[in-house]
Amino acid sequence: MELTKNIFFNTDKLTPNSTVKISYTGRFFQDASSEVYIHYGFGLDWDNLNDVKMEKTELGFQIELTLPESDSLRFCFKNGNNEWDNNDGQNYIFPIEHIETGLVLQEDNFNLASPRKLRKSYLISKKIRIAIYKIITYLPKLVSGNYKKKTE
Repeated sequence: MELTKNIFFNTDKLTPNSTVKISYTGRFFQDASSEVYIHYGFGLDWDNLNDVKMEKTELGFQIELTLPESDSLRFCFKNGNNEWDNNDGQNYIFPIEHIETGLVLQEDNFNLASPRKLRKSYLISKKIRIAIYKIITYLPKLVSGNYKKKTE
Protein backbone atom coordinates (compact mmCIF):
# COMPACT_ATOMS: atom_id res chain seq x y z
CA MET A 1 0.00 0.00 0.00
CA GLU A 2 1.28 3.46 -0.86
CA LEU A 3 2.25 5.41 2.23
CA THR A 4 0.65 8.81 2.75
CA LYS A 5 2.03 11.41 5.09
CA ASN A 6 -0.03 11.85 8.27
CA ILE A 7 -2.42 8.92 7.61
CA PHE A 8 -1.73 5.55 9.19
CA PHE A 9 -3.53 2.19 9.12
CA ASN A 10 -3.25 -0.66 11.63
CA THR A 11 -2.71 -3.10 8.75
CA ASP A 12 -0.51 -3.49 5.68
CA LYS A 13 -3.38 -4.25 3.30
CA LEU A 14 -6.98 -3.18 3.20
CA THR A 15 -9.15 -6.23 2.54
CA PRO A 16 -12.92 -6.63 2.14
CA ASN A 17 -14.99 -7.56 5.21
CA SER A 18 -12.25 -6.50 7.63
CA THR A 19 -12.06 -3.75 10.24
CA VAL A 20 -9.33 -1.15 9.86
CA LYS A 21 -8.23 1.60 12.24
CA ILE A 22 -7.31 4.90 10.56
CA SER A 23 -5.13 7.44 12.39
CA TYR A 24 -4.88 11.02 11.11
CA THR A 25 -2.07 13.34 12.28
CA GLY A 26 -2.42 15.94 9.53
CA ARG A 27 -3.07 19.66 9.51
CA PHE A 28 -6.10 19.59 11.82
CA PHE A 29 -4.29 17.54 14.48
CA GLN A 30 -1.24 19.80 14.28
CA ASP A 31 -3.46 22.92 14.54
CA ALA A 32 -5.09 21.43 17.67
CA SER A 33 -8.61 21.26 16.21
CA SER A 34 -11.07 19.98 18.77
CA GLU A 35 -13.24 18.07 16.27
CA VAL A 36 -12.35 16.26 13.07
CA TYR A 37 -14.75 14.34 10.84
CA ILE A 38 -13.87 11.80 8.20
CA HIS A 39 -15.94 12.00 5.02
CA TYR A 40 -15.61 8.61 3.34
CA GLY A 41 -17.07 6.34 0.69
CA PHE A 42 -16.15 3.29 -1.35
CA GLY A 43 -15.40 2.82 -5.02
CA LEU A 44 -15.29 5.34 -7.83
CA ASP A 45 -18.79 6.67 -7.02
CA TRP A 46 -18.20 7.10 -3.27
CA ASP A 47 -20.80 4.42 -2.38
CA ASN A 48 -22.05 4.26 1.24
CA LEU A 49 -21.06 7.89 1.83
CA ASN A 50 -20.63 8.79 5.53
CA ASP A 51 -19.44 11.63 7.76
CA VAL A 52 -18.23 10.35 11.14
CA LYS A 53 -16.61 12.22 14.02
CA MET A 54 -13.14 10.85 14.82
CA GLU A 55 -11.86 10.24 18.34
CA LYS A 56 -9.04 12.51 19.47
CA THR A 57 -6.10 10.65 21.07
CA GLU A 58 -2.45 11.34 21.77
CA LEU A 59 -1.63 9.51 18.52
CA GLY A 60 -3.97 11.62 16.39
CA PHE A 61 -7.61 11.45 15.42
CA GLN A 62 -8.69 7.82 15.05
CA ILE A 63 -11.62 5.81 13.77
CA GLU A 64 -12.39 2.15 13.01
CA LEU A 65 -14.18 1.30 9.77
CA THR A 66 -15.50 -1.98 8.40
CA LEU A 67 -14.63 -2.35 4.74
CA PRO A 68 -17.24 -3.77 2.34
CA GLU A 69 -16.67 -5.55 -0.96
CA SER A 70 -15.29 -2.69 -3.06
CA ASP A 71 -12.20 -1.75 -5.03
CA SER A 72 -11.15 1.35 -3.05
CA LEU A 73 -11.61 3.43 0.08
CA ARG A 74 -11.88 7.18 -0.54
CA PHE A 75 -11.90 9.84 2.14
CA CYS A 76 -11.07 13.36 3.21
CA PHE A 77 -11.24 15.24 6.50
CA LYS A 78 -13.02 18.35 7.80
CA ASN A 79 -12.80 20.12 11.13
CA GLY A 80 -15.44 21.84 13.26
CA ASN A 81 -14.93 25.11 11.32
CA ASN A 82 -15.92 23.36 8.07
CA GLU A 83 -12.35 23.53 6.72
CA TRP A 84 -11.32 20.60 4.52
CA ASP A 85 -8.16 18.50 4.18
CA ASN A 86 -8.76 16.73 0.88
CA ASN A 87 -5.19 16.12 -0.28
CA ASP A 88 -5.14 19.29 -2.42
CA GLY A 89 -8.37 18.34 -4.17
CA GLN A 90 -7.21 14.78 -4.91
CA ASN A 91 -8.86 13.13 -1.87
CA TYR A 92 -7.19 10.20 -0.16
CA ILE A 93 -7.69 7.00 -2.14
CA PHE A 94 -6.49 3.56 -1.06
CA PRO A 95 -7.08 0.25 -2.88
CA ILE A 96 -8.98 -2.56 -1.20
CA GLU A 97 -7.15 -5.74 -2.15
CA HIS A 98 -9.06 -8.95 -2.65
CA ILE A 99 -7.39 -12.03 -1.22
CA GLU A 100 -6.93 -14.91 -3.65
CA THR A 101 -8.71 -17.91 -2.16
CA GLY A 102 -7.96 -20.39 -4.93
CA LEU A 103 -5.29 -22.17 -2.90
CA VAL A 104 -7.14 -22.10 0.42
CA LEU A 105 -8.51 -25.46 1.51
CA GLN A 106 -12.16 -25.23 2.38
CA GLU A 107 -13.87 -28.21 3.89
CA ASP A 108 -17.59 -28.70 4.22
CA ASN A 109 -18.88 -30.09 7.48
CA PHE A 110 -15.60 -29.51 9.32
CA ASN A 111 -15.95 -30.78 12.85
CA LEU A 112 -13.29 -31.14 15.53
CA ALA A 113 -15.18 -34.07 17.03
CA SER A 114 -14.53 -36.16 13.92
CA PRO A 115 -10.94 -35.57 12.79
CA ARG A 116 -9.99 -36.19 9.19
CA LYS A 117 -8.89 -39.69 8.37
CA LEU A 118 -5.23 -40.11 7.59
CA ARG A 119 -4.41 -40.93 4.02
CA LYS A 120 -3.94 -44.59 3.35
CA SER A 121 -0.52 -44.06 1.79
CA TYR A 122 0.69 -42.30 4.94
CA LEU A 123 -0.44 -45.22 7.10
CA ILE A 124 1.30 -47.74 4.84
CA SER A 125 4.56 -45.77 4.85
CA LYS A 126 4.38 -45.51 8.64
CA LYS A 127 3.99 -49.31 8.94
CA ILE A 128 6.93 -49.86 6.59
CA ARG A 129 9.16 -47.51 8.62
CA ILE A 130 8.25 -49.32 11.86
CA ALA A 131 8.98 -52.72 10.28
CA ILE A 132 12.38 -51.53 9.00
CA TYR A 133 13.21 -50.11 12.44
CA LYS A 134 12.36 -53.43 14.11
CA ILE A 135 14.43 -55.39 11.59
CA ILE A 136 17.46 -53.11 12.03
CA THR A 137 17.14 -53.19 15.82
CA TYR A 138 16.31 -56.82 16.58
CA LEU A 139 17.77 -58.86 13.69
CA PRO A 140 21.43 -58.36 14.74
CA LYS A 141 20.52 -59.36 18.31
CA LEU A 142 18.80 -62.55 17.08
CA VAL A 143 21.74 -63.47 14.86
CA SER A 144 24.34 -62.85 17.56
CA GLY A 145 22.30 -64.62 20.24
CA ASN A 146 22.19 -61.59 22.54
CA TYR A 147 18.44 -61.33 22.42
CA LYS A 148 16.81 -62.08 25.74
CA LYS A 149 13.16 -61.98 26.57
CA LYS A 150 12.26 -59.83 29.50
CA THR A 151 11.09 -61.96 32.39
CA GLU A 152 8.88 -60.64 35.09
